[in-house]
Amino acid sequence: MRRFRIGSAFGIPIQLDLTFLLVLPLFAWIIGTQIEQTAAILNRVGAGLDAEVLTEGLLPWVLGVAAAVGLFAGVVLHELGHSLVATRYGYPIDSITLWLFGGIAQLDELPEDWREELLIAVAGPIVSVGVGLAAGLGFLLVPGDGVAASGARFVLGYLAVLNVALAGFNMLPGFPMDGGRVLRALLARSRPYARATEIAAEVGKMFAVLLGIYGLFVFNLFLVGLAFFVYIGAEGESRQTVMRAAFEGVTVRDVMTPADRVTAVDPDDSVRELIETMFEERHTGYPVERNGAVVGLVTLDDARAVRDVERDAYTVGDIMTTELIAVAPDDDVMSALNQLEGNEVGRLIVLEDEEFVGLLTRTDVMTALSIIRSSPDYAATDESDATVFRPQS
Repeated sequence: MRRFRIGSAFGIPIQLDLTFLLVLPLFAWIIGTQIEQTAAILNRVGAGLDAEVLTEGLLPWVLGVAAAVGLFAGVVLHELGHSLVATRYGYPIDSITLWLFGGIAQLDELPEDWREELLIAVAGPIVSVGVGLAAGLGFLLVPGDGVAASGARFVLGYLAVLNVALAGFNMLPGFPMDGGRVLRALLARSRPYARATEIAAEVGKMFAVLLGIYGLFVFNLFLVGLAFFVYIGAEGESRQTVMRAAFEGVTVRDVMTPADRVTAVDPDDSVRELIETMFEERHTGYPVERNGAVVGLVTLDDARAVRDVERDAYTVGDIMTTELIAVAPDDDVMSALNQLEGNEVGRLIVLEDEEFVGLLTRTDVMTALSIIRSSPDYAATDESDATVFRPQS
C-alpha cells in the first residue's frame, strides 16, 4: 500500500500507510458508539463519569476522534521506544509506519545479540506502560465538573487503560510481536540464533492460530486479520533468518551460473528463434550479447508479449530489457537476493571489472539453500550460528 510521510522524530521518518486512513475513522466510530460501556468500566475504578453528559449531541464523536488519535499517538511513542534503543546499539531505523494493525519500526538490520534484542523488544511495552501511567495521572488531576472536564477525563482514562492493555497484549509470545522477540532473545541465550528464531516462530504461529479461532468465535474480523499477519510475519522472518544464517560467508560467485555455462542470445535473433531456444534448453531468461558485451536481458514474458504472427518480424533487440541490474561476484548472496526481490526480477547480471562473469537467478539461490541445509558435505559453525557453503575436498 502507498505510504505518506507526515513528519519525523529524532531523525526517524514517520509514515502513514493508506490502511491507517481506513482504520482511524473506524476506531473513532467504535469508541464513539461505546461511550456508555467504556464509562461504566472506568466508573468501576472510581472515575465518576456521567454517561448522559458524555453522549449528548456530537460529543461522542468528538471523544471518539480524540481517543483514536491519542491511541495512535501512543503507538508512535511505543515504536519510538524500540527505535531509540535500537539506534543506541547502532541499528539504524528506516522509518516508523502507522498502518491497519498499529505501528512498525523498520530496522535496516536485525540484532543477533540476545541482550540487545531483549532490550529493544521490551522498550516499546515499557514506553506504553509509561504513557498509560501518564494518562492515568492526568485523569486523576483533571477536575470532574463540566462537560469539557468530563470529556477530557474520559479520553485520559480510556488511554490509560488501553496503553497498559496494549503493552500486555504485545508481550504475548506471538512472534514477531514484542513478546515473541523477547522469547527469541531468551531462547538465543543457549541456542543458535536461527534455531531460536524457528522455535519462536512456531510458538508465534500457534498463537496466531488460537487468536484467529477466537476471533472467528467472537465474530471479530480485526482479530482474525491480526492473527493472519502474525502468522505470515512469523513464517517470513523465520525463513529470512534461516537464509541469513545459511548464507553467512557465501558470495555470489559461490552460487551463480558461470558465464561459460550461460547461453547468450543475439539481439538480431527473431523472437520465434528465441522461443525455440527457450523450448530446447528449458530456460526462461537469457542475457543478450553483442560483440562479447552484455547489452540486455530477455525473458519468456518479453517474448509472450509479441503476437505469434509477428514473432518473425520482431527481434530480441526489440523486446529485451536494457536497464540491467548487476552485482559483483564478491557480493554476499543475501544482498543479491534483496536486489532480486526489491527490483522484482528473476535474474541478475554478475559483472567483474565491467566484464560479464555469470548470471544469478532465484533458482540458483534456492538450490544453494537446499544443498546447504540438507547435505552432510557442508559444515555448520556454532560460533557464527551459520551453515557455510563450503564443499569438503
